Amino acid sequence: MAALGDQPCKDDDSEAVRREAAPVESSRASRRWWDRNADEYQDEHGEFLGDARFTWCPEGLDEADAHLLGSPEALRGAKVLEIGAGAAQCSRWLAAQGAVPVALDISYRQLQHSRRIDLEAGSEPVTVVQADAVVLPFADGAFGLACSAYGAVPFSADTAALMREVHRVLRPGARWVFSVTHPIRWAFPDEPGAEGLTASASYFDRTPYVEQDEHGRATYVEHHRTLGDRVRELTAAGFRLLDLVEPEWPAGHEQEWGGWSPLRGRLIPGTAIFVAERD
Repeated sequence: MAALGDQPCKDDDSEAVRREAAPVESSRASRRWWDRNADEYQDEHGEFLGDARFTWCPEGLDEADAHLLGSPEALRGAKVLEIGAGAAQCSRWLAAQGAVPVALDISYRQLQHSRRIDLEAGSEPVTVVQADAVVLPFADGAFGLACSAYGAVPFSADTAALMREVHRVLRPGARWVFSVTHPIRWAFPDEPGAEGLTASASYFDRTPYVEQDEHGRATYVEHHRTLGDRVRELTAAGFRLLDLVEPEWPAGHEQEWGGWSPLRGRLIPGTAIFVAERD
């Protein structure tokens, strides 16, 4: 999983702004940012993510309990595409269930961490592919399932095209399940304390969050869509929405992750998980 929700700590010499960011600029910024920060990300969050755990969100909802991808029996032998896989923790869990996963990420360094985990465990390496999710290097109908836990979707400038690409590489009747920061969170500061409980921006403002260097070049980009935008993108691409899951903050879970915290999690949703089916 590439991001799992938190906006990054800004570099000292970067500037955070809200401005437009085209697809090429967004893609380039994501690849460079994750290549540069993958080591720190895995060091900081690796214990929570595990080496072979499929968790959908900072709230800790695991696929082992949620079954959003379908029944455990249906996973056996299923060819699964994980998009924005990071170090392929979710794919490794899927392989343990008998699935045949392919872990795709735009960051070469993130995929190197996947190989590191496999080598340290002495296990069969997860198949990894470096590519942009908007241009998937696979044949039509190549997969029986696609998933993404906070990977690729929030960082893509053209998620309508991303949805069409996922539809193309899936077989009829296949599920596409992805988690993103809950859109309502864009109206609130990304802070775990009380300061993060007061709306300070318009939920309807789709202007991207951009960190840029002293030359105005984007170094990190995240894109906002409303709930309605997501539903329309899915249906326009040929998907049917089966469920929209908004995980509640579980009792006893005290770990903060960026702007995710027990305080905020008990009051406003932090994650939205879209469960869709290809026509």
